[in-house]
Order: sequence, then structure tokens, then C-alpha cells
Amino acid sequence: MREPESISVNEDARLIPVWSIVVAVAAFVLVEYYFWVLLPEQQHHPPPLGLRVYFNVSCGLLVALYFLMVGYVSKDAPRRAMSARFWIAICLVMPGGIGAVLYFLLRQPEVTHCPACSTHVQGDFHFCPQCNYQLTASCGHCFRSVRVSDQYCTRCGHELATDHMPARLRALGG
Repeated sequence: MREPESISVNEDARLIPVWSIVVAVAAFVLVEYYFWVLLPEQQHHPPPLGLRVYFNVSCGLLVALYFLMVGYVSKDAPRRAMSARFWIAICLVMPGGIGAVLYFLLRQPEVTHCPACSTHVQGDFHFCPQCNYQLTASCGHCFRSVRVSDQYCTRCGHELATDHMPARLRALGG
């Protein structure tokens, strides 16, 4: 498994890098310049002003959003132990945002460290694959995720008090 990059919870707001924001703003300005300055000189009968405003601003925002999405993928892929270069290339090559849609459909869960042995584990794992440390609370009957404060499993109705949940997970539940 690839070595993931760590971004703490407080840094989630910074998943769009500054370079991506700068490129998105520059792309928006260039699109607007093209549609407001260069294109009207080539047209003999420009469309009504309201339609021009709507079309021009919409195109500019879509181009800016495209670059913001590429920036987001460049920061989010390493957190999930995925190749950022590969997914950036897919986002840039696939037209109309199809690459970004593919990224969101195929992306892996976030990768964290096991508190007991420091092995890289996916965020949806209940137990560490190396040391069997219980990472999250789960139902002892259907093995689905449950909140530590639940009394019964929401999927199968199993009484969770009969499971032998580790004391550290019981303490988190209140």
C-alpha cells in the first residue's frame, strides 16, 4: 500500500491548493475577456445582453470550477493513498468533468494509522489487519458499523450490550 499523506481534520478546508485558486481566477478572467472583448468584435449581431451575461458568466464559472476540481484531486488523492499524477491527468484529459466524476466514483477510503501497531489501514476497517486491534465499533452479529452510543444495531436489531466491546470504545460512547 502506498504511503498516504496526512491532512488533519482542521486542514480539510485547505484541500484546494492556492495554485489551483489562482489558476481558476485567471481562467475565469481570460474567459470573460474573450467573451466580452474579443468575441463581440467578430459577431455582426450579438445576442441580447441578458443572454450574453448568463452565457459568459456560466462559461467562466465552469472553467474556474474545472481548475478548482483538479486542485482538489491533487490534494485529496494522496490522502487516500492514490496516485495524484494519474488522477490529475485523467481529470485534464477526460472532457467535460468526466475525469472528476470518475475520481469521485472510484476513490478509495481515507488511509489512517492503527493506534496499536502504526500499520496503514483504510478508514472503513473495523479491525487492524496486522494486530487485530478494534478500530471502530461494530455489531457482533452482522459486523456493520455502529455508533459507540447505540444500544441496538440499526441493521439487524442485535443488542450491542451483549458484545464484548473494548473498554476504550465503551468509554467513548459516554
